[in-house]
Amino acid sequence: MKDITPFLLSLLSKPGISGYEESVSELIAEQWRPLVDELTISPLRSLHGWRKAASNVKRPTLMIAAHMDAIGLMVKTVEHGFLTITTIGGIDPRMLPGQLVTVHGKKDLIGLVQLMPDRLINNHTAGKAPTKDQLFVDVGLTEKDLVDLVKPGDLISFSQPPFELTGGYIAGHSLDNRASVAALTMCLDEIKNYNLACNVVAAATVQEELHAIGAATSTFGVRPDMAIAVDVTFAKGPGSNDYRSFPLGEGPAIGLGANNHPALTQKMTSLAEELDIPYFIEAMPTSSGTDGMAMQITANGIPTQVVGMSLRYMHTTVEMTSLKDIARTGRLLARFITDLTPESFESLFEEKTL
Repeated sequence: MKDITPFLLSLLSKPGISGYEESVSELIAEQWRPLVDELTISPLRSLHGWRKAASNVKRPTLMIAAHMDAIGLMVKTVEHGFLTITTIGGIDPRMLPGQLVTVHGKKDLIGLVQLMPDRLINNHTAGKAPTKDQLFVDVGLTEKDLVDLVKPGDLISFSQPPFELTGGYIAGHSLDNRASVAALTMCLDEIKNYNLACNVVAAATVQEELHAIGAATSTFGVRPDMAIAVDVTFAKGPGSNDYRSFPLGEGPAIGLGANNHPALTQKMTSLAEELDIPYFIEAMPTSSGTDGMAMQITANGIPTQVVGMSLRYMHTTVEMTSLKDIARTGRLLARFITDLTPESFESLFEEKTL
């Protein structure tokens, strides 16, 4: 795949809010169809792209998950021609005022998130972070017209168009985690002509922003022998410069800690060095905050590895990441797959006698 950018820009132009991922799932399925042997959809609507081993003998299965859902908003009430709102997923209310949104009622309506003017509030709030109950959406309709088109429970998605920046960066809403979907797509494209020694399931999972629900159920259904969760991590920037953040555009972050199997961490770092791909070790002393949490503890336990890409301004409408790191991550995943054999699998996870 020469250029992933057009596909990624199309991904970032779809809503796909957690629990309502159909629009983006259809786009991914269209891109994956020529790259896999079979496409299936789980009962909760996660998308699975299967590449089967070139053997009729039972072979180990690797599952690689990248969640396709996004954070968003929901209509709480329709009052006096305005919409009060609540959030789907983790959203900082400080970034909402002034945002362009689409209200998905009987028809799509463009709207703006706004808050009450400070001069009209008895207890002035200027300089303080707004709370959700101080925010509303204005679509420019009268109350009479609005109640015919919008009802409580209708979804509201962010409408900031994605765009490229100088230096090989891209920005937009939903890069968490469609950047990883793009990396996984590049991986599938790179291995499309290989005869694989093991089975591979690429999973675009649902509802990660709501407690990794898609990853938990898909892993239980597939029952892979090992798993990789591909997600984003925090990039360095103003106020974000300690061990929890990583330089933007300087390679993927390979997880080390609770959600990561030591043998897989070692294998990933060795491959990155062999391929001359720059990388960072991301310390994960407790939970990784990714699909890896759910994948690891499914059934009797799945050896799991988390791989991340640095992302600036996470959970905003202008998330920013490096196109070069998307390509690097896709290449690293592809090499991991093509190196995998039943023998190497056994050597990774051979039982130790104490």
